[in-house]
Amino acid sequence: MRDMTLLAHDRYCDEIVHQVGLLRGVMTSGADLAATVPTCPDWSLEELLRHMGGALRWVELLVRTRAEEEIPEERVPLGGGPEAWGDAAALDAWLAETGRMLVATLREAGPDAKVWAWAGIPSAGFWARRMTHELTVHRADAMLAAGLPYEVAPDVAADAIDEWLQIVEFVQRTAPHDAARELRGPGRSIHLHATDTGPGINAEWVVELTEDVLVWRRGHEKATVALRGPLTAVLLAFYRRLPLDSAEVEVLGDRDLLEFWLERATFG
Repeated sequence: MRDMTLLAHDRYCDEIVHQVGLLRGVMTSGADLAATVPTCPDWSLEELLRHMGGALRWVELLVRTRAEEEIPEERVPLGGGPEAWGDAAALDAWLAETGRMLVATLREAGPDAKVWAWAGIPSAGFWARRMTHELTVHRADAMLAAGLPYEVAPDVAADAIDEWLQIVEFVQRTAPHDAARELRGPGRSIHLHATDTGPGINAEWVVELTEDVLVWRRGHEKATVALRGPLTAVLLAFYRRLPLDSAEVEVLGDRDLLEFWLERATFG
């Protein structure tokens, strides 16, 4: 996976603080913790929040111990969350502590500390970025479950799309048996076009599906199919959190190809 980090390590750390605060705000909004998450229907809102906090604690342990191999999730202290379910106050306190622990550990480590990782960049910087976008997307799930509006900073949204493309590219190279292998083939391409970004953010992408591996870059080019709309909407649609028939986005060209991509572009 090419290391094309666009944001500074401190920016990722700051965003993790911000995103955890917004997640906690879902609980203080009075949302029903037992509500089903529409975009993750196997989870309740509480299960989503516990999953997210557990992932953050797992990464904190990896980085703090400078792990040289994967640590089983069951070895993460309090990785499953508070013992009592349905206790919003306890869940909130656990998430708050989780965020503080992770950010302190990431800041202390710095981006170049060597840490086991699964995508070809064994560093604390990889995990700062990965957890930023894990939070970015799962917070969208939580907001949808709670019926709350969702916003994300343009630099974070654009970097989340970059990271997703890098991960799919990595999977294509290293796991050829994966379902994503079906994406390969000549003469097909996807263009993502955010229509609302200002100066300083190039929020357009071209993804070429070649016979060997997908190739992607930032830029404006004609493609087999284009997905257009505000950057946040493009992000959510590309992460399969917003239907393609939503009024917020527009699909131009071969819609079947885009749907084919969305069904198969995955890393787990």
